Amino acid sequence: MALCETGYARSSLISKKTISSAGNASHILTLTEFELVQYAFGEETSSHMATTGLLERAAAPEAATVAREPQSVEQTGLDLSTITDLVLKFIYFNNQITAQSISDDICLPFYNIVDRALMVLKKEELIEVAGSNGFGELAYQYSITPKGVVRVHQILERTTYVGPAPVTVDHYRKVIAAQAISTVRVGPNEVREALADLVLEDHVMDAMGQAVNTGRSLFLFGPPGNGKTMLAEHIVPLLGGEVLIPHTFTVDGQIIKVLDLHNHVPVPVNGRPDFDRRFVLCKRPAIITGGELMLEGLDLVYDKFARIYEAPLQLKSNGGMLLIDDFGRQQVSPRQLLNRWIVPLEKRVDYLTLHTGKKIEIPFDQLIVFSTNLQPKDLVDEAFLRRIQNKIHVTNPSVDIYREIFRRQCDALGVPFDQNGLVYLLREYYVKPKRELRSVHPRDILRTLIGIARYHNIPPVLTPKLLDRACQTYFVDL
Repeated sequence: MALCETGYARSSLISKKTISSAGNASHILTLTEFELVQYAFGEETSSHMATTGLLERAAAPEAATVAREPQSVEQTGLDLSTITDLVLKFIYFNNQITAQSISDDICLPFYNIVDRALMVLKKEELIEVAGSNGFGELAYQYSITPKGVVRVHQILERTTYVGPAPVTVDHYRKVIAAQAISTVRVGPNEVREALADLVLEDHVMDAMGQAVNTGRSLFLFGPPGNGKTMLAEHIVPLLGGEVLIPHTFTVDGQIIKVLDLHNHVPVPVNGRPDFDRRFVLCKRPAIITGGELMLEGLDLVYDKFARIYEAPLQLKSNGGMLLIDDFGRQQVSPRQLLNRWIVPLEKRVDYLTLHTGKKIEIPFDQLIVFSTNLQPKDLVDEAFLRRIQNKIHVTNPSVDIYREIFRRQCDALGVPFDQNGLVYLLREYYVKPKRELRSVHPRDILRTLIGIARYHNIPPVLTPKLLDRACQTYFVDL
């Protein structure tokens, strides 16, 4: 079953109700324990295990010590009224739903938490038992009453969020602290293993390891086409491990959505999670943004119809890496962008603003990487460079490194490597025109050569004729 970000995968349980109030729209967000189990085990097995309660406990991540599954309403950090409102919305959008499904969908235990919410709703005559799907309270089916419909419309005026129960912002801070990237340690062997598919100078690999151990910030600069972006993408495997990411957290009654399946990759869990199911176990995030980045994207984005917030990129990247690619080519000026991050880089906390005007303090715990083809002196001043602890100048490759890249690309693309062909290429298209070597050139030239060979239905080999055609197509003298 596919993991669903903006709606329930169990679509058969969701009715197509709409909200009668003008301007309202339902906003269903979930990635339930039931779906995660199905993702790991397959639908048939997980369905049986979820209904019988025979799920074995899975190994817990490091942060699980501060993300234990709550055993009471008090341990959730939420008011009982918050849970009852969420349960009522689930029943409303499903017409009929079992207590087991409610517990699975809001990612909270039935006993001492969901059952208390159902008891309150029944006592206030907002819901009623419509039948049973089996034996015991977990099999009871609930439906909403006319009185409950009136109440749920009032709740939806505040927020239309329907999904796993949120965690508190304080709980979120503790989990981020428990899985901080500052605890990561790598050595030369781990670095060389992680970067084995790249051809790099030793000093570049050592600088990468030092940056990961620092766990703060990195500035990659140098001519285009030498693999700065690819180098940055290898940081997350160096960080290693998994992190717990909440579906949402709440502050001052506002819901902030964190889990983003475009940027977060859930890790299948073998058995019942031994941590709070309101969190999802994911690989350390690697979020990349480029010229499209604007200042507005670095603050909370409020959806006035759903009445929830979307977390900014730096919050979603907590515990991982945030790469600002093509730095200096954003629609916002580099100085504005850098000023926005001077305090977070120094203090390791960020301040976000709710639409009410209140500012909230959020952890700023990621390795933030700036990658640029431009000269640093044209982008930043000394004060900002001081706050970026690691700077790596990614230079043009030497002839030896260029040769190794070319050889590896020949192997990868199925072109027989020929030393004479490489010598011809270097002499005619680098030495004579005084062209600089670039790490990306071997791949691009060979791909062009293969395309020409296919067009003429001949083998792709490093002959002067094919190399001439490929280079005349590829290179443009500016």
